[in-house]
Amino acid sequence: MHERTKNVDILKEIARRVRIDLLKALHRAKSGHTGGSLSSVEILVSLYFSELRHNPKNPRWGDRDRFVLSKGHGVPALYSVLAHAGYFAREELMSLRKPGSRLQGHPEYDLEIGIEATTGSLGHGLSAANGMALAARMDGKDIRIYALLSDGELQEGASWEAITTSSYRKLDNLCAIVDRNRFQNDGAMKDIKDIEPVPDKWRAFGWEVETLPDGHDFPSILSAFEKARQTKGKPFVIIANTIKGKGVSIFENQGKYHGVAPTDDELKVALNELGEAA
Repeated sequence: MHERTKNVDILKEIARRVRIDLLKALHRAKSGHTGGSLSSVEILVSLYFSELRHNPKNPRWGDRDRFVLSKGHGVPALYSVLAHAGYFAREELMSLRKPGSRLQGHPEYDLEIGIEATTGSLGHGLSAANGMALAARMDGKDIRIYALLSDGELQEGASWEAITTSSYRKLDNLCAIVDRNRFQNDGAMKDIKDIEPVPDKWRAFGWEVETLPDGHDFPSILSAFEKARQTKGKPFVIIANTIKGKGVSIFENQGKYHGVAPTDDELKVALNELGEAA
């Protein structure tokens, strides 16, 4: 079982180092998704260092909690978190998107490095999480399933089919998190196809909803996970209002960094702001 902490200072320091490593990996790869990786760091750090029951030394442990990264393009952040949690060496992060690497641009199922599901086609991850939650119930296992969705994939009809299933099956061992950073590949969601009112829609589909005004605030995130564990009879969703490109001023709320890697100069700026020498 991985040691867990609720110490906010420790979690903030982990998040800082996770951002540094994921940006270095993206820069080395010269491709990948910068903005949506940075926006999800606090959520992922909270999961792997405070919330989830998991064991990097025994990644196939049957009683582990499960996590599905439905927004598969944000996997650089997940890889960095998994490396810092001890699933593989941090040096391997520099193989991101390289031929033959275990760390491809979207996650591929590989329990040895902590990846529970192949994702990337948006709208599919929550269905996979539903299956895991149903299987846990059928097996009588007291484990929890978590899924992180992008807000852009809530434009997908398949997402709402899965949302309906979670509610209909009363999957109270399931917690979804929406990384609500308000940007997608082609720009701001409000200019393409907005999805508001997001909380009201999830409630209408039978979910218990917690909205976080600041999806980067560790105490708020941890409190929401606690509420999720205490909720019975229905699934729980956390709508986390986040900032695209969080942590680096030149990337924040800039839709153009959705799917591009930092340049040499941008990496220097980023590392300086994150307190790391280039």
